[in-house]
Amino acid sequence: MDRIVDLFFSFFKIGLFAVGGGPATIPYLMDLTETRDWFTMQELTNMIAISESTPGPVGLNMATYAGVTTVGVWGGLIASLGLVVPSVIVIIIIAKFLQNFSENRYVKAAFTGVRPAVTALIAMAVYNLCKVSLFVETESGLQPAIKTMVLAVIVFGLMRIKKLSKLHPAMWLFGAAVIGIIFRF
Repeated sequence: MDRIVDLFFSFFKIGLFAVGGGPATIPYLMDLTETRDWFTMQELTNMIAISESTPGPVGLNMATYAGVTTVGVWGGLIASLGLVVPSVIVIIIIAKFLQNFSENRYVKAAFTGVRPAVTALIAMAVYNLCKVSLFVETESGLQPAIKTMVLAVIVFGLMRIKKLSKLHPAMWLFGAAVIGIIFRF
């Protein structure tokens, strides 16, 4: 029971402070890998990959996945509720006072300050994900995972081609999964 309460409040805090959507939850989930024994950094990268490739909001998918991994089906429900409840509360408050909020110069200034902080949090998450995804830890330290790096560069390059950039993200994930199976990354 204590673990379920802890799960709810951990994701409640994430939902309260992860301004910017699903990717903004990643730094908080990384923090959970260090402060809780719920999942490892490698499991987190798998969680992100699965959350990105399944329908629905990424943050909610990650909360559900983390909850199920940690406690089971009830954990998925509790973590998801914990993540969503703060947003519901804030949306109700904002909807009630929308005009006052949207025109208030202090609120505008606060959001102007929050946006770069969210960008920095997401950039740090990308950096950490690249470290885990593109490098392999060996006895002598981190070593580049050359095949993985080559695949990332190829996919990035192909996504820059206008016609290919219009492909649905699921197609990119499916293609990368097939390549991973064929070349056994």
